[in-house]
Amino acid sequence: MSERTKKFADELERLVVQGHKLHMAIQHECYAEKFEESLRKISDNDEKVETYLKNLPDFRTDYQKWYSEAQAVVKQVLPDRLSDFLSYYEYPRVRKTISFKNYMVRDYLQGLRITGAYDEVKVDGSAAIPEFVQQVNIVEAARATLESRLMDLKAVLQADLFDSEIETAGALAKSGYLRASGAICGVVIEKHLRHVCDTHKITIRKKNPGISDMNQLLKTAGAVTVPQWRFIQHLADIRNICDHAKGREPTKQEIADLVAGSQKVLKTYF
Repeated sequence: MSERTKKFADELERLVVQGHKLHMAIQHECYAEKFEESLRKISDNDEKVETYLKNLPDFRTDYQKWYSEAQAVVKQVLPDRLSDFLSYYEYPRVRKTISFKNYMVRDYLQGLRITGAYDEVKVDGSAAIPEFVQQVNIVEAARATLESRLMDLKAVLQADLFDSEIETAGALAKSGYLRASGAICGVVIEKHLRHVCDTHKITIRKKNPGISDMNQLLKTAGAVTVPQWRFIQHLADIRNICDHAKGREPTKQEIADLVAGSQKVLKTYF
């Protein structure tokens, strides 16, 4: 993970932690007596309880900063959930009546409270709690999705690069540079198999593993079938011919098979 990616992941973690603190804060603001009673059931140390309550954020003061930062993160990591995230804050443009179902976080920040003819409470700030919880859940989903999204992006960029290198290998083969073509294909297969190992969370202990090493690890882990393992091993054998200058020259057919086989590995081995 790059330094920039790590900082982004750390920021997501901070937003999740702050979200949970804000959740506690809004519950305390809405149900102070019950909330404090629950705390004292957990801990009989009054000093600790008071310290915990004192350190809770002020929801109305701190929510807006959290909302702005979380919105930016959701937009980057889970853009398809951004509208959902915003909807829990913003109330509908048209509301004939205000009820528990359409009371949003913005209403809470404005202190909105609806009472009936006899001053009975119909809806108050407590209705915003489940809306805020859903926002926190979306941020948590973004945190869980971040790693796989980054891996998907890396795979797409890597695939484009590999396709370009295979094209170069094919052009070299047509020009008669068979060993150079085979060497490029070998490097592409090695890099792709390493990515496949990472995807399947297979540990590579060898410092400089070759195609055969990673192929065997994938076979042992059940990530490739026996026919697939044999196919990759065949490609590794051709690549070895290209790498050994004192051996025989690779044939045009062998290099053609290696180029085609490399394309197949990229498109069918994940």
